[in-house]
Amino acid sequence: MKVRAPLHYALALGLTAFVGLSQADGGKVVNFNITEAEVAAAQAGWGEALLQISSDNRTGGIEKATATAKAVLDAAYGYNLGPVLFNPTLTSGEQNFRTTHEGALAYFVGGNKDFPSDSGFALNDWRKYEYKNAAVLINGDMALTMGNVMLTDKDGNVTTVDKTWGFKKDDKGALRIVLHHSSLPFTPAK
Repeated sequence: MKVRAPLHYALALGLTAFVGLSQADGGKVVNFNITEAEVAAAQAGWGEALLQISSDNRTGGIEKATATAKAVLDAAYGYNLGPVLFNPTLTSGEQNFRTTHEGALAYFVGGNKDFPSDSGFALNDWRKYEYKNAAVLINGDMALTMGNVMLTDKDGNVTTVDKTWGFKKDDKGALRIVLHHSSLPFTPAK
């Protein structure tokens, strides 16, 4: 007689990587483990998307930039999974945290009366993006990164921010940003 542990028991043991029945039982096995290459691709993709939003604003105006930003949020962020823990670089007060799609879109492209302080971070005419991780932690279907992002504008000025991302795979296996914290590095007084 074959005995199977219930799914909740398997989850309690940390066996979150595989969902479904075994091949012998005719079910399919789905692997939701995140790889280091997937994390690197997601980080690089985020930067490419930011540059694309900025470029679209230059070449097609705010409507084109907004359409691109919406597509990026839909594809890269986990708002389809629930609230995203998003703390953008240049926010404060009651609107510091952007747990909704609407709040994130306002930060990237501005133009939302409910977020009057947002002028559109992605519209800053960015031309180059680099990232450097201090560390990456991968645990099954979740991954965390911490490090720096360097953004170069049209005049060659480089802005460096401290960046922490959390990634989770959705039920289709797509890697989604579920945590995004960004801040300017501390500069001690002299």
